[in-house]
Amino acid sequence: MKEVRLSQYQKRHIQFVNNKVAKSIMDNALIVRGEKILVAVSGGKDSLVLLEALSTLRKYDFLDFNLEAVHIDVQQVPYKTSREQLEFLCKKLNVPIHFVNINVDLDNTDKSPCFVCSWHRRKALFSFAEKHNFDKLALGHHMDDAVETLIINMAYHGNISSLPAKLNMFDGQVVIIRPLILLSNKDMQEYANIRNYPKQTESCPYEDKTKRTTARDLVKQMEVLHPKAMRNIFRSMNNIDREYLP
Repeated sequence: MKEVRLSQYQKRHIQFVNNKVAKSIMDNALIVRGEKILVAVSGGKDSLVLLEALSTLRKYDFLDFNLEAVHIDVQQVPYKTSREQLEFLCKKLNVPIHFVNINVDLDNTDKSPCFVCSWHRRKALFSFAEKHNFDKLALGHHMDDAVETLIINMAYHGNISSLPAKLNMFDGQVVIIRPLILLSNKDMQEYANIRNYPKQTESCPYEDKTKRTTARDLVKQMEVLHPKAMRNIFRSMNNIDREYLP
């Protein structure tokens, strides 16, 4: 990434993102002072924004936490990120980064490749976080991801559930946090453009063949009807009129 002089607008946007991340942390009690936080870094824009925002906020007196990063590389998936670029960014941010290689059989299963790959990635992340005594695992899901997950679960599974800002798993052995939950994909893209984050060297061949893509297209159609549709759907998850439900 090249060092460039930022405009006032760009500085304001970066501060806007940091403020939203700080708000989500405080509103949902995502991080306690002195905790050891592991951030999952795929190399995509969302995880890089999360990494940089947390690296900035850890210095604040009211947070003051320890931060490390991990990248899970599935050998069988041609989704590649430059290890050198991730190492360069983490060194610049003074964040230790770990690289974990895993092997996944994507052929001998009746599940979709995306499901199998993500399941094994999560398993590797949970295992690494627990083994190295991290208090929380930070993931780069944002508001759009939460809305898309809600739609998928309603349409495909007949269930109202999404991506909470904080989730205790395995009786609290692993605690997942999502500090970007108050930010949109558009916010992420703008931040990435400002920072000129590097692209993946190879894209995943399955990335446009998922239920999430269908849900994303549906949200876009809703936004044609109402520009605030996505944000309103997100808000609705905390504004439920139970008296008017079957």
